[in-house]
Amino acid sequence: MLVVPFSYLLIARNPIRLRLLLPLSAARVTRLAMSTTPPAAAATISVEYAKSGRSTCKGCSEAIASGALRLGASARDPRGFDATKWYHVSCLPSSSHPLGPIESIKGFDSIKDHDREELRELEKNHKRGNTAVSPLEEPSPMKARIQTSSPAEGVPDKAHSMEDSKEGADKDLEGVKVHCMGESEEGAEKNLEEAKKLPAGNRPIGPSISFSLSDIKKEYKDATLPAHWKVFDTVIFCEQEDGLHASSKIAAFDFDGCLAKTSVRRVGADQWSLQHKSILEKLQRLYNDGYKLVIFTNESNIERHKNKRQQAVDSKVGRLDNFIECVKAPIQVFIACGLGKGKNIPDDPYRKPNPGMWWLMAQHFNSGIEIDMDQSFYVGDAAGRDKDHSDADIKFAKAIGLKFHVPEEYFGC
Repeated sequence: MLVVPFSYLLIARNPIRLRLLLPLSAARVTRLAMSTTPPAAAATISVEYAKSGRSTCKGCSEAIASGALRLGASARDPRGFDATKWYHVSCLPSSSHPLGPIESIKGFDSIKDHDREELRELEKNHKRGNTAVSPLEEPSPMKARIQTSSPAEGVPDKAHSMEDSKEGADKDLEGVKVHCMGESEEGAEKNLEEAKKLPAGNRPIGPSISFSLSDIKKEYKDATLPAHWKVFDTVIFCEQEDGLHASSKIAAFDFDGCLAKTSVRRVGADQWSLQHKSILEKLQRLYNDGYKLVIFTNESNIERHKNKRQQAVDSKVGRLDNFIECVKAPIQVFIACGLGKGKNIPDDPYRKPNPGMWWLMAQHFNSGIEIDMDQSFYVGDAAGRDKDHSDADIKFAKAIGLKFHVPEEYFGC
């Protein structure tokens, strides 16, 4: 068994570090990488009547009807915010969330008498002596190693070390290179069709991203952020809001030119409009079908415009906040603020087409749930066609192994 240290922030500077350790599934990489963080504090149980029909029971995965009695298990997430997982009364797992003493549960005094009796009966039926465990217990990655699994038949019993030659590294990476820019329109369209029909299995494996609470900041350099936005490295992300649930099904989208019509010449939180009329209906339907909605967007102006950084931050996060409010469904957001590769500038690993934002989400912002790549997809407007400003979106999808759609096709316009 070989132990290979990873420093993800240096991947772009040293491609030798980006090794595909075979035979390892993406799910196993995530599980191996998320195994050493100390357990989070015990969850606090609460009871209330559902305020809407948007929450999903974490026990049976069914929707909790508006007005229905529900139990919540709340805990402090390692990323620095409180989050609650909701359950039908009959679905609360007694082994990890014991109810007693029932009268001390938050909200118990505010529910109806017959519902109190139901909880008392539930408490009697629950086994004693169980230790509460946080519903958000998501072990963080090992900071400096990834281990390979046993070799599959026909695969040599070895992995590549950091001492491998650059020639060997480049050979290993040949299989994941994608060429779009500079191609003919016919070639770009062929790439687009291939991206839509990615087969199951043999998905690209992402490197482990080291992540801990101490890495989270409240400001991006000298720019302040609204309270619900935080910073990890060169990524600004929106904290989890009520109703946002981890899922094996990810519906991912670019923002500018895909969901929102914006212009680099216009600045301000209100300087946007819906790119397509069907967006609200489509996103709400995906959310109701159990998808987690995620936005992955680049915004290098936040890094580049040092003298106007605060203005760039306010404009970008303001537009995203207003868009989410318009959609009326919770959305997870990641903004890559780093610069693309240039003279004396290393390529930021989180900036699309690099897939760093996806691996950050998959490893640390999805409650350890394995993502079903056959049901998940990505929609973006940068597909390398003649009219497109780049091919960053289609390359992003291909690097991950996601099905890809252009917005005019997906939103039926």
